[in-house]
Parts: sequence; C-alpha cells; structure tokens
Amino acid sequence: MTSFFRLQVDLDELTDAMYDFVTDPQPSRNDRPVVQELNDINHDLVDVLECMVLDGTDDRQDVEDFVYTVFGAHGPGPVKAES
Repeated sequence: MTSFFRLQVDLDELTDAMYDFVTDPQPSRNDRPVVQELNDINHDLVDVLECMVLDGTDDRQDVEDFVYTVFGAHGPGPVKAES
C-alpha cells in the first residue's frame, strides 16, 4: 500500500472469519463474505486459506498468525497483485 492509504482491519473478527472458512468442510465455504472481500484485496490471500484447508489446519492460532503477519502492525499489508 502507498503512504496515501491505510487499511483498517479488525484482526480478531478477520481471524474468526478466516478460521471459520478453514474449518468448514462444505464447498459452500467459498460463498462466505470473507472470501469475496479478500479476493477484492488480493486473491493470493484466499489461495493461502485454501492451502490451509488442504493441509487440514484446525488450530486457530495458525490462522491468527497468518492474519497478524499480513495485516498486523508490522506486516507488509495486503499488496494488491494485478493479473
């Protein structure tokens, strides 16, 4: 992100939404609002979540670590990739 914009993220709510996605065994998990919002920012973020699903991630701390790494105070932020 440039110095002109700041992205405000509720880290706890985002972690909850992403954890719910990762632990949902149904294909309908792709219809969750968090998927659309993350796709709008950077589709690679959803790819990481899908890898967590494939890996069988069921520890909320793993998701929280990812959220804080990307969106936390010292994270790089969700750099938008143009394809």
